Amino acid sequence: MTMSKKTTQLTFDPDALRQKYRLERDKRLRPDANAQYQSVEGDFSHFVDDPYIDSPKPRTGLRDTVDVAIIGGGFGGLITGARLKEAGFNDIRIIEKGGDFGGTWYWNRYPGAACDTESYIYLPLCDELGFVPKEKYAHAPEILAHSRNIAQHYDLYRNACLQTQVTHMAWEDDNKLWRITTDRGDAMGARFVIMSNGPLNRPKLPGIVGIERYKGHTFHTSRWDYDYTGGNAEGNLARLKDKRVGIIGTGATAVQCIPHLGAAAKALYVFQRTPSSIDVRANRPTDPDWAKALTPGWQKTRMENFNALTSGRVVEEDLVMDGWTEIIRNLISMANYRGKNIDPSEIPKLMELADFQKMEQIRARVDELVEDPETAEALKPYYRQFCKRPCFHDSYLQTFNRPNVFLVDTQGQGVSAMTETGVIARGQTFDLDCVIFATGFEVGTSYTRRAGYDLVGRNGIRLSEKWADGIRSLYGLHSQGFPNVFFMSTAQGGFTTNFPHAMDESAQHIAYVLDRCKTEGIQTIEPSQSAEDAWVDEIIRLSRISESFQAECTPGYYNNEGKPNPRSVQNSSYGKGPIPFFSRLEAWRKAGKMEGLERTY
Repeated sequence: MTMSKKTTQLTFDPDALRQKYRLERDKRLRPDANAQYQSVEGDFSHFVDDPYIDSPKPRTGLRDTVDVAIIGGGFGGLITGARLKEAGFNDIRIIEKGGDFGGTWYWNRYPGAACDTESYIYLPLCDELGFVPKEKYAHAPEILAHSRNIAQHYDLYRNACLQTQVTHMAWEDDNKLWRITTDRGDAMGARFVIMSNGPLNRPKLPGIVGIERYKGHTFHTSRWDYDYTGGNAEGNLARLKDKRVGIIGTGATAVQCIPHLGAAAKALYVFQRTPSSIDVRANRPTDPDWAKALTPGWQKTRMENFNALTSGRVVEEDLVMDGWTEIIRNLISMANYRGKNIDPSEIPKLMELADFQKMEQIRARVDELVEDPETAEALKPYYRQFCKRPCFHDSYLQTFNRPNVFLVDTQGQGVSAMTETGVIARGQTFDLDCVIFATGFEVGTSYTRRAGYDLVGRNGIRLSEKWADGIRSLYGLHSQGFPNVFFMSTAQGGFTTNFPHAMDESAQHIAYVLDRCKTEGIQTIEPSQSAEDAWVDEIIRLSRISESFQAECTPGYYNNEGKPNPRSVQNSSYGKGPIPFFSRLEAWRKAGKMEGLERTY
């Protein structure tokens, strides 16, 4: 094969970069992997308290029965509720532990919080509500308001149980329903249950030695304490003007809030284990003329265009034109997919070179924006582009030029300990008035642990037991032994960069299946053992493709902190990508045979 002229004129040494990436990965590997984090339980349970609403008022526990219970009031629950209402289902109850709808966007109200995927495709059901976001990248208050508007538009507040957490679910075969118990004394019944707990809902803390000894103020970014910092989602954290603040973590959340902390605090210490990849964001107001010219179906077209590009497909027009699609355009250009006579085995090599080129650009941007050479070097990411979620921001890197902002680069080791007065890192003690944990949410722990409850299915089988060695499902939606339950997740399903798109595809599929149940008098559905086994085998076979890539990545939540769990292959998304997965579900519906699902009438 002859490589294109473009791919031969490299400004970097690929072998040297591979070696650098390996060295940076190896210094971050830890034997405890995902176990390095502290559970928010016991003495740490206050980190998950709801600071945005008063304690729930007492109410009588419910003992009624509904047709459909949806657990989770985030985007997944809202989209599914909307699609079910459109399909004629009205006896729906959404159970949500927060004080309102919104899910992630109910909890994440930290200063600067915004979506990093274009709002015109990220915010669900815009077309249905006649809504166009104010900016290309919507900020958290607008996203939360939109979530509430969806709930109002589809009448989902009626019959909802907010400030309510499910504690247990059990199948009653005699009654052909699920008994759902909650922390509010409920023991309600539901014919069908949709599990929309969300992939990122359980905050985690770093398992730092002495974390319980620290006497200063602490909080997690998903429970921002504005009473302490002052200000609001737009910043203006005036109460920090005389405070020495430390923030642990430099992922997507930290990237958004650190500029506001740096602008307000007397001193800000940023404790970094691994730098994020920071590309240009270039947010801007929505063009009113463009918004007026939109026609019905505009959002679906735009979502599918973005999904095609981010899935590596050649598309004549890029409707979104953002950092995500630029990454893919660069990779495709370098790999020269349009060229002829390219040996398919060479494409991964070309993609790697394109990845190197893009990351060289990211690292060069650090040098352009950060004044101190040592700080700039520490902020450069040395790993493949998609080893971690790429970030986009136009003021994060410049924050480190402020005289009151200090980067504490831990060389991949993280904070070593905490004392009564502060943090110890790289052998130095930093006395701090406040420590903020930007340490994200649990990923890679068991499904039932993250959900906060177990399911007891037919014949007493527990979901935690059935999935102990890996998820077993059909299309990621159904699991044998757990009739009338639907799981909304990327596991064994379609994964998209724009996750609400995948949620909507699942919601439409669920609405179809439930409509068939209603019109045909089907009492129970669940996958046959053979259909489930075949799907799990296919997931495992296709997932082998990405194993070596993840193993070579720097540690992070994508690869279970550098120690891929044996279950991770089985728990991965559909290996051929989201478009083939969505097409497969559509073909299944068009066939009309409900293939693979056992039914009772």
